[in-house]
Amino acid sequence: MSTTTTPHAAAADALIALLPSQAPLTAVQADRSRAVGAVHAATVATFVGAESADLAVVLNDAEALAAAAGTDSPLVSAADVLRPALENAASVFGTGVLGEARIDDASALFADTDSRVFELTADGATAGWFAIRVRSTGTRGTAAPTTADARSVADKLGRINNVEMALTVEIGRTRMSVRDVLDLEPGAVIELDRSAGAPADILLNGRLIAHGEVVVVDQDYAVRITQILDVTEGLA
Repeated sequence: MSTTTTPHAAAADALIALLPSQAPLTAVQADRSRAVGAVHAATVATFVGAESADLAVVLNDAEALAAAAGTDSPLVSAADVLRPALENAASVFGTGVLGEARIDDASALFADTDSRVFELTADGATAGWFAIRVRSTGTRGTAAPTTADARSVADKLGRINNVEMALTVEIGRTRMSVRDVLDLEPGAVIELDRSAGAPADILLNGRLIAHGEVVVVDQDYAVRITQILDVTEGLA
């Protein structure tokens, strides 16, 4: 285990607790220059909360990843297998939302001077690498903005008025094993985690912003907003 108690080290320790490995893993902060030449593609994700963070992990043990996936199906990627470990690492920073885990070029993150890089070792050998870059969002513990500050923020936000964002309406969730997902066929019924008639969740770019009810308008589905959440409620 890491000997320091920084949030970065705590996240690394939380990560290795759920990483698939044939031997116990240890996370030790390392010189980023050692990882830059060894890491290109990695599983990356971004956590958004009171403190936000960019995370990237790569494991050298392909057999452990395959065993954790439990299937040769292309529907299950390394990002799917490693996401629970990334979620555990991100939980160190409190309430927030972890974005999509994906395979991407992480060389810039590992090379960034603001990142902390950890070597993951097993039986004395390098088993992988983990990089984390923490970014404070200023949603907690900040002074109230002045009128000038508010005007400046409004001016800046005006520049992105036409930026498109993904609005999602979610009526429920469930967790399924890979085996059950692969066994799905037309006519199968999937039970969700909420009762019929319960409010639907409205998410903006993956963040919960409101609750509503599903309605039909001119034979098309729509959602009527019943409650707008503030930032704290949305993150919770």
